[in-house]
Amino acid sequence: METLNISMIGVPIDFGQMRRGVDMGPSAIRYAGAVERLEALGHEVVDEGDIYVPNAAKLEVHPKLRNLGAVVEACTKLAEQVATAVEHKKFPLVLGGDHSIAIGTLAGLAQHYKNLGVIWYDAHADMNTAETSPSGNIHGMPLAVAMELGHEKLTHIGGEQPKIDPKNLVIIGARSVDEGERELIKEKGIKVYSMHEIDRLGMAAVMEDALAYLRSREIDGLHLSLDLDGLDPMYTPGVGTPVPGGITYRESHLAMEMLQESNLLTSAEFVEVNPVLDTKNATANVAVGLMGSLLGESLV
Repeated sequence: METLNISMIGVPIDFGQMRRGVDMGPSAIRYAGAVERLEALGHEVVDEGDIYVPNAAKLEVHPKLRNLGAVVEACTKLAEQVATAVEHKKFPLVLGGDHSIAIGTLAGLAQHYKNLGVIWYDAHADMNTAETSPSGNIHGMPLAVAMELGHEKLTHIGGEQPKIDPKNLVIIGARSVDEGERELIKEKGIKVYSMHEIDRLGMAAVMEDALAYLRSREIDGLHLSLDLDGLDPMYTPGVGTPVPGGITYRESHLAMEMLQESNLLTSAEFVEVNPVLDTKNATANVAVGLMGSLLGESLV
């Protein structure tokens, strides 16, 4: 593949959910050799360091949106940095942190891509709002926010318009979806490949179909948002919301390889690595391995 100028941005936030430790995810991914792995593929990598994350206790408290103020502040800064990276023709590679950071990533990308495609590789749909969420955790809301559903302090990050068209969204690996999310998926006509489809059709067929669908939408960019809990927890023990029966290690590498071969990818983020819950940094190592496959590494 072509050599990329990669802008690596860490977001050490764990305020979008309740399990502490995922704020150390960016450090764990760096420790697992992310920069070295990508530089070995010929890419130019600039590690921009970490976005400043404020103390949640000093910011606004909302009864149904956990740590709203801290998430808004961090995602606003992230949106600005992602937009700047794209403006300078760089490939944004965002390291989480919990999945609430995708609010900022998508807001930044939307400033440059008017018909952005998104692959959401995750066990969860992440389409709740304050009204439908059983927990109030904002890491379960980024896709709803990107469709301009939810609290205006979240939806207005990076502008008051929707950041994605729901018809340009593909979810892969879903197996834990709340009732409100199911209704929204049907209402918006969102394309979802649950574990049922992956088991029945195979990952190769799923990715071929997903990429053909996104091409038919005439997208002008493609973002991958990969939650490590999309994989089965036997491969990624260090995640906060593990769901058994997930995607295998090899299926995930195949998906990344097929994404790389598509020549559609313009940005990516890897989230929910929690070293406190991990075993010998295994989950961060998987994340870095998947980055390698995504950005040009091959077996031969």
